[in-house]
Amino acid sequence: MPESEAGSRLVGAWKLLSWQIFGADPGKITEPFGAEPIGLLQYTPDGWMSAAIGRNDRSPLPTGVSPRKMQPELLADAYRTFFHYAGRWRIQGDAVIHSVELSLNPNLVGTDQVRQMTFGEARLTLSGIEPVGDTERRHVLHWQRPD
Repeated sequence: MPESEAGSRLVGAWKLLSWQIFGADPGKITEPFGAEPIGLLQYTPDGWMSAAIGRNDRSPLPTGVSPRKMQPELLADAYRTFFHYAGRWRIQGDAVIHSVELSLNPNLVGTDQVRQMTFGEARLTLSGIEPVGDTERRHVLHWQRPD
């Protein structure tokens, strides 16, 4: 899949540094998983990718109980504090497109998630636009190569 220099630079693992969302209100920035989220992004040479992100202070679920029998509130909190999708990837201009085949959020399955790419020294910034009602939000995620 890495048919370009950008594609070759993407291949491998990346650890999340930050995830910020810039809303329609000037100066309003949110961090959906806090100031120190954890995450892993992987791109394989044969065109597969996986992104997993969570809060670094997630509450553990009770032990000895099947998640299928837990209180809905506990499961909802686990859902709210974690994000994942996986699928195929391809380069188009200065963007990487993630064609989602599997996701914690079922609404993402079958969609193409377009992320603008910027590379730095062992760093990667991905940004994308999310339509929300009549406005848009811009997500900016900073990644670095693992040690």
